[in-house]
Amino acid sequence: MKIKNDYVLRKVADNAVLVPIGKSAVDFNGMIKLNDTGAYLFKLIQKGADEQSLVDNLVTEYDVSKQKALNDVSAFIKKLRDADIVE
Repeated sequence: MKIKNDYVLRKVADNAVLVPIGKSAVDFNGMIKLNDTGAYLFKLIQKGADEQSLVDNLVTEYDVSKQKALNDVSAFIKKLRDADIVE
């Protein structure tokens, strides 16, 4: 899984947002606000993390169960795919 080059993570006020650039800015026309966990996962994906690595990192960083982390990662990845942000 890889983040498309047309999206960047920015801090706006106290919010993490995904901002489309280039062609995606024309097609998407908006921003996606991420909570702290979403921004954390997005940064890991940018570094090349796979789904299992995301789950393992969530368990460690946020002290949640493996099942909760798996559910959250799956939901997050689905949202990224639905918005056509990852390939």
